[in-house]
Amino acid sequence: MFWERVAGAARRAAIGDDPLLPVDVAANRLDLSARPGPRPRTTPTNPHVQLDQNAPLELQELLFERARALPGVRVEPSMISVPGARAFVLVEEAAGGPLEAFMIGREFAHLHPPTDGSLHMMLPLELAEAVDSHGWGELHPVARMGVIPWTAMMVYGPRDEGELEVVWELLRASHAFASRPVQAA
Repeated sequence: MFWERVAGAARRAAIGDDPLLPVDVAANRLDLSARPGPRPRTTPTNPHVQLDQNAPLELQELLFERARALPGVRVEPSMISVPGARAFVLVEEAAGGPLEAFMIGREFAHLHPPTDGSLHMMLPLELAEAVDSHGWGELHPVARMGVIPWTAMMVYGPRDEGELEVVWELLRASHAFASRPVQAA
């Protein structure tokens, strides 16, 4: 199985034990429940798009507003996604995560346009495996080919407020993966 191959790399890199993850996010990654229902249909290659079960616009905007308020985050047009995708980019002084925590530059996640509503985000390998195995998302097809890191995941857009909270926790984990720890004064 693909994830069994990835697990060895995860152990070697210790990405799954990332000390940058807040305790509550780390706990949630182990308690991720199964996403109800079948997976949405997605495209098998670039552009990697969610085709059905799309997030309502109101939930997309709630998620966007939360994400833009994360420490050290700037919103910019994505440098790697489709036109209209809004990227979450860390300011230079906040970007202390490993290379595998970034898609391009300091972009750690992006929200696709409203017709889609899914996100791509970089996640620690252990969490990426849980996201896939519990039906919350899937490995990016270009990552499956070995071109980009195996930490690149599509997380399906939230269909209701309960799913919004799960997707928000995943986005917080992506932010933590990419962020430098706060230095004590």
